[in-house]
Amino acid sequence: MRCSSLLPALLTPALLLAGCAATPRAAMLEPPLAGTTFGSVKPAKVETLVIVVHDDTETAPSHTGFAERAAAAIPNAAVVALLRPGYGSTGGIVSPGLRGAGNGDAYTAEIVRLLGETVAAHRQRYPRARTILVGDGGGAALVANLAGTRPRLVDGMLLVGCPCTLPEWRALMAKAKPGKGFNRPVESLDPLQTVGGIAVTTRTAIMVGENDRITPPRIAGTYAEALALRGIAIDFRRLPGRGHEILNDAETLQALARLARPVPNQVATR
Repeated sequence: MRCSSLLPALLTPALLLAGCAATPRAAMLEPPLAGTTFGSVKPAKVETLVIVVHDDTETAPSHTGFAERAAAAIPNAAVVALLRPGYGSTGGIVSPGLRGAGNGDAYTAEIVRLLGETVAAHRQRYPRARTILVGDGGGAALVANLAGTRPRLVDGMLLVGCPCTLPEWRALMAKAKPGKGFNRPVESLDPLQTVGGIAVTTRTAIMVGENDRITPPRIAGTYAEALALRGIAIDFRRLPGRGHEILNDAETLQALARLARPVPNQVATR
């Protein structure tokens, strides 16, 4: 492309004479979704970018503690505790948009698009970094859908308590929580339907509590099988005696640390 096509129309004659040397760098993208970044490494030296996407919740998300611990545990990392649309933090940061009703309606193509634009903006800030997305609960469904629809944005993903077979999960919740809207039609993307777009090189870990009654192990297992059929190596772990709230479990942080290592991990199951 000729350098003149990159120059703004209102450049002064002096700048025009300077040619390509006057061409400004590409403007930094602005993330459409808010969040808090942890880590003290300069952006040019960050080797691992971790973006944590929280669960559906009626209160302020509690994923910042995990993000802060991850930044301390992973060398040369920047970790973003992202806020989904309509959610705010205890520090007063709020992401624009409306949150869902909590019935599986907030994993739409539009929200996945906003997540993708946010990830792309952070990737631009950390140009040397590999990007690992951590999703908790409904956040895991969003991460899985992003990996399936924009695979170049995701180098690795950690799915924690994922409702990754959406119709099955919503049917289960309609029985467990009648009157909460789980039997109403939604426009959310089903991760099991987007799994075919995930790059086979995507390093993946899936965590679920053995006693999880919100997203039972069989739901995670079905999705893990779909990933395996794609030829994707999976670190799939069922945590004995644990329920749904396992984001802040020590084994979850260990799984993230394994994904962040530069040498590919062998598949581990139990």
